[in-house]
Amino acid sequence: MSVTDDVFDPMPEAPEAPSDDMCCGSGCDPCVWDTYNAAVQLYRRQLADWLAREAARQAAKPGN
Repeated sequence: MSVTDDVFDPMPEAPEAPSDDMCCGSGCDPCVWDTYNAAVQLYRRQLADWLAREAARQAAKPGN
């Protein structure tokens, strides 16, 4: 399968940040902020991959 195939490939969605009251401040491991930061790192990798696929799809369109 190539990047030009019509495959459902939605842009990844950023994780929602926890509200300030979700962190109890007692040093939990993992803290809700640790979990969120890990999700943000994953999102950034997924977004970079998606952007590369999208650029390839756009470049492969007829007329480009």
